[in-house]
Amino acid sequence: MQVNKLSNSIDAKKYLNNLGVDSGGVNILSSKMSHHIIYIKELHVGGANILKQDALSIGADLAVPRGTVIAKTPHVDCILIATTAQLKTLSKKELAQPFGLKELASKLQDILKVVKPLHVDVMGVINANDDSFFSGSRFNGSDAINKIEQMIEDGAQIIDIGGVSSAPNSLHVESDEELRRVKPIIDVIKKEKLYEKVKFSIDSYEPKVISYALDGGFKIVNDITGLENDEVCKLCASYNATAVIMHMQGSPQTMQKNPQYEDILSDVYLFLENRIKKVESFGVNDIIVDIGIGFGKTLEDNLILIKHLEHFLTLNKPILVGASRKSMIDKISSSLPNDRLAGSLALHLEAVKNGASMLRVHDVKEHIQAIKVQRAIDSI
Repeated sequence: MQVNKLSNSIDAKKYLNNLGVDSGGVNILSSKMSHHIIYIKELHVGGANILKQDALSIGADLAVPRGTVIAKTPHVDCILIATTAQLKTLSKKELAQPFGLKELASKLQDILKVVKPLHVDVMGVINANDDSFFSGSRFNGSDAINKIEQMIEDGAQIIDIGGVSSAPNSLHVESDEELRRVKPIIDVIKKEKLYEKVKFSIDSYEPKVISYALDGGFKIVNDITGLENDEVCKLCASYNATAVIMHMQGSPQTMQKNPQYEDILSDVYLFLENRIKKVESFGVNDIIVDIGIGFGKTLEDNLILIKHLEHFLTLNKPILVGASRKSMIDKISSSLPNDRLAGSLALHLEAVKNGASMLRVHDVKEHIQAIKVQRAIDSI
């Protein structure tokens, strides 16, 4: 006899099928091999006691503070620990219970519907300005076109063109100047029909710039303000463009001056949820969300967002993550932007594992290779 300890991240159905389990058993057993840890805030203490008993009755559990059983406080935070099979049972059982458990049951059902993406798009970065934080992303004229062609060869599915730095404390640039910077690149993309080889994204929140790019064959609007401007929403709708809604606290000039949140996961989720509703009301059908790594967040905020990225999958939108060469890496391991490739790969692979559908990167070839290797490991 041999005994092998397997990773918790295996493809459960693959192993069960290889074992020769019948098809009905595969679905039942695989749901028992998948675990969920769900943090519930401000649950009515009566609901917590009911949920605790219901969870224990099916082999799950609920971690609660001392004094919950005697209702020491009216509301408590708690952690639900359950397999997928147990979560399915609870999501049905709690629909008939009081104290907010019906609302919780609905949320549990949303969580159960989540399917992590099987494919990840790599978005290469081209900056047509002189003050982007990473000098290796700055290109103009023919150099920019050469870099675009290299990114296409390296496997990029999307290329993001921007004319204004959004790094902390960067200077505001008028729309006319921004357009002047990106216009030559857009013109060549249109003339050479490079948009037939790869999708192009415009990194801007200025309607004048966005309109020019969409006329030039661009398909994606990457707006760091989260489409705050109604005119940008209208443009996305009229061109049937994909909208990237990013979360940012403040502006590039103020965002890193003591950013604070009541709850980083809930606050960012609520912003994205509300902004999705707004953008959809304008008739925009294709939406991507971006949690905004480095845009008004502390190092801990950024790490929490990446580690618990799966939380945002219940928005039912693809998730973009862009941590490439950002200063959060320097806060963990002292380094200049030129020396942060390894840190970028570590953060992005964690994001992919946790549900990212798209990565915005400076180093396309290296990310394509890293994702392929990670996928090979995941397939075992």
